[in-house]
Amino acid sequence: MKLFSKAATGFFASQSLGGHLLRGAVAFTLLYWAIANQQAQPFTALLAGAGALLAMRGCPVCWTIGLFETVQQRFRRRGAPVPESSLTPHK
Repeated sequence: MKLFSKAATGFFASQSLGGHLLRGAVAFTLLYWAIANQQAQPFTALLAGAGALLAMRGCPVCWTIGLFETVQQRFRRRGAPVPESSLTPHK
């Protein structure tokens, strides 16, 4: 699935910016829930924290670095020239 797959370049980058942001939203929601419910449901809060780390592919700093790498890749693709071989029809 391209939405959540890792990019070929960049250590933390994703192929899709939307997928990266969606993973971050899920992870930060799980972290918020885990912190808010740590007294009432400690075991479930630990599972939610582990799920957040899994969704971020590491710590929040790793996710943020991946966000910058994903945005950088997106701008590189827009500014890159189109190769001539892709403009000519294939025989």
